[in-house]
Parts: sequence; C-alpha cells; structure tokens
Amino acid sequence: MYPTDLTESQWQYIKKTMNLKERKRKYSLLLIWNALLYVIKTVCQWRMLPNDFPKWQLVYYYYNKWSDAEDFDFLLAQLREKVRLNKGQNRDPSLGIMDSQSVKWGNNRSLNGFDGNKRVKGIKRHVVVDKNGFLLSIMVTVANVYDGKAVELLMRTLSYFLSPVKVILADGGYRGEIIDTVKRKFGYLIQVVMRSDDRKMGFKPIHKRWIVERTFAWFDNDRRKHGKM
Repeated sequence: MYPTDLTESQWQYIKKTMNLKERKRKYSLLLIWNALLYVIKTVCQWRMLPNDFPKWQLVYYYYNKWSDAEDFDFLLAQLREKVRLNKGQNRDPSLGIMDSQSVKWGNNRSLNGFDGNKRVKGIKRHVVVDKNGFLLSIMVTVANVYDGKAVELLMRTLSYFLSPVKVILADGGYRGEIIDTVKRKFGYLIQVVMRSDDRKMGFKPIHKRWIVERTFAWFDNDRRKHGKM
C-alpha cells in the first residue's frame, strides 16, 4: 500500500536473518515491519501512524523490543557483509573512514549547539564508514562538540560492535593526542589525511575520504525529501 512496504524477498531475508517465528497473531510481523519503515521514512509521530497499520502502541512495543535486543544492528551488519561479498570484498572491512557533519535540527533547544567553524546551530553527526560508504558506527552530539572530543566515544561504539577495522582515515580535526589514546584504548590506528592548500588546483576529492561525504549526502537528501532541513 505504501512505497516503504517490504517486498516479499526483502521480508523473507529479514525473517530468516532475525529468526522471526510466524505464529497465529492478530497482526503479522510483516505488517509491524511495514509500519516501522513508514515511521522511519516519513518521520511522522508514533500517534499519527495511519489507521490501516496496527495501533501505534503495538508497533512501538516491537520497535523497543528489537532495539533493546540490537536486532537492527545485527540485520545491518548481515546486509553489509552480504553486499561486500557480492562485490568480491572481504566479509569484514579492515579500513574505515571517519568524519563529522554539523546540521540544523529543528527548534529543540536540548539538541542545539553552535558549531563556530561551520556557523551551524544544531547537531553534529559523527560516523565511521567502510570503503563503500556503509555505516560501521554512528553517534550524534550537539554541534559545538569538536571532533577530537567526540572521537573517543565514537571509537567506543565501534569497539562495542567488535569491528575488525584496523586503520581509520580522518581529516585534520582528529590530530593530536587523541590518536595515541585511540591506539592505546581500542587498537585502532587513525591516519590523518590533509587537504592540499593549493586552491589553484580547484576541487579535488581526496582518495577514499570522499566516500564518507557521499554517506552524508544521502542523509541530507533523505531529510530534504521530508522537509526536515
């Protein structure tokens, strides 16, 4: 009924990966999943879920249940591995690319900080992706939290999911003592890749680091479609 609804093949993959047991129930788990995807894509309030879905309280119950069990993270990891293998790559990445992006974020004062460098009032998204741009770790802070301060928490998140990444490429915002701290605490080697100061050369994407910019662009395009800028 909605563009966000799962296809049959998508649903079968999710059901098999998450080991979801079908049994007689008032609402199928497929319908619950379609409701979740509708909320995520449209960013509507839970209470404004269309009436042809189950009651929002039930959908929210399953959302909490699967979130607490980290089922969504497990599903994302399985999908990432499947695509990497189809591309002829190793199942797990050994290289990560790290960056942050400050974006405007509504009128919620508790989620608003001011990034003086980018002149943006809102939040800051910190991510680590593999060479395909697939998310490995993500964390959100207020915009005034600088990269060097946030990186330790981001690495803790990456380590929590037992990521096999060995080297992480980053820009100059991650220079300093934090490199040694991350190496000592988590075993990840941060390699800083600097931009050229020669402006006469024009715009030239830095090898591999440009991948994370594509990931941020996907975030932004998705937000623009739903009026969240």
